[in-house]
Amino acid sequence: MARAARSLGLTVSQPESVNGPEARAQIASAAPQLLVVCAFGALIKEPLLSEHELLNVHPSLLPRWRGAAPIERAISAGDPRTGVSIMRLTAGLDSGPVCLAESEPIGPQDTYGTLAPRLQALGAEMLLRVLDLTERGHPPPFREQDAQGATYAEKITPDDRLLDPTRTAAELERVVRALEPHIGARVALADGSLLGVHRAALLDSGPRPGAGAERRERRPEGESRHGVGVSDGRLLLHTREGALELLVVQPAGGRAMDADAYLRGHQLPGRR
Repeated sequence: MARAARSLGLTVSQPESVNGPEARAQIASAAPQLLVVCAFGALIKEPLLSEHELLNVHPSLLPRWRGAAPIERAISAGDPRTGVSIMRLTAGLDSGPVCLAESEPIGPQDTYGTLAPRLQALGAEMLLRVLDLTERGHPPPFREQDAQGATYAEKITPDDRLLDPTRTAAELERVVRALEPHIGARVALADGSLLGVHRAALLDSGPRPGAGAERRERRPEGESRHGVGVSDGRLLLHTREGALELLVVQPAGGRAMDADAYLRGHQLPGRR
């Protein structure tokens, strides 16, 4: 963001704390009509909150998915749509009143990498619309959020990244899409090592074309009910309900590759 601003000839200030007296004085010297925050990542406190009108561009349909990871959580939860909300910043966590909200569908193949740019473009257009109305003296009205409908998008943790085979295949397929390409999902192999998973799909019922008997004999299906195994030339994660075909993976310390390349060069731990 700072590099982009400098390339446009804009003044950039990166204080240690935006709440400090020097930063507040610098902001006040510009005599802003309002301030805009987007994915700021730090808590804005009093008296800065009361000194200026602050707008926040948040990538969800508030009050759903307040917090740090709204896009990832929306995909993981299987939400059919999300969106962008323009809200007034208050002391609460994304709990301020909303002046504009618009939705964006989440497709069955959407990943964070495909959905986030659409929300960025939508948010930019919405913000310009609000700023234009404000400049003309007709700002859109704010409405309070319904606190009873609030859900929280906690930060993504290492546990969130791990594909747990005691969950369903459908749930884990959404996790893979939600974390691709910026964080990445992982699955534990039999020896405890972690295999990165960049792309996966719910397993269909038929054998994959070209998966012959020779490959099936060389890499028979895993004996465990849950976990990673090989069947008909497919790299599979067997789950509590259904199986997930791992299509693009990344071994520890290696590069991302398709499952065929991985199986040619790696023996699954615990297998002969």
